[in-house]
Amino acid sequence: MGAGLLALVGVARGDGAEQARALAKKLVELRVLSDAEGRMNRCLLDTGGSLGLVSQFTLLGDARKGRRPSYQRAAPAEQAAPLLEVLAAAAATHGVPVVTGRFRAEMQVELVNDGPVTLLLDTEREF
Repeated sequence: MGAGLLALVGVARGDGAEQARALAKKLVELRVLSDAEGRMNRCLLDTGGSLGLVSQFTLLGDARKGRRPSYQRAAPAEQAAPLLEVLAAAAATHGVPVVTGRFRAEMQVELVNDGPVTLLLDTEREF
């Protein structure tokens, strides 16, 4: 995919197209890429970078109780797959190149983290 942002995306029960479009806008406008002075001051729209989207239902795992995470908050595949497509399409409308993983596939994803910067984004703004 080249330079840009990699987003591991967990879709929760109750998420919809509105959340997917809002997340797309947030991702392409998020100022976390370095400017000439090395400050995080640029976004994908400024740099022409790509957006990688990989479905990751385990982000919604709840391990607060017991020893086995619960994935009850994760949306079923029939709901999550179309919302990832909405997310990808919405990001592409901003002119950002978008690459995606394969939904429900076992993948080996390699990441060279330039920074490193890792952020949690939540469309429900619970944190």
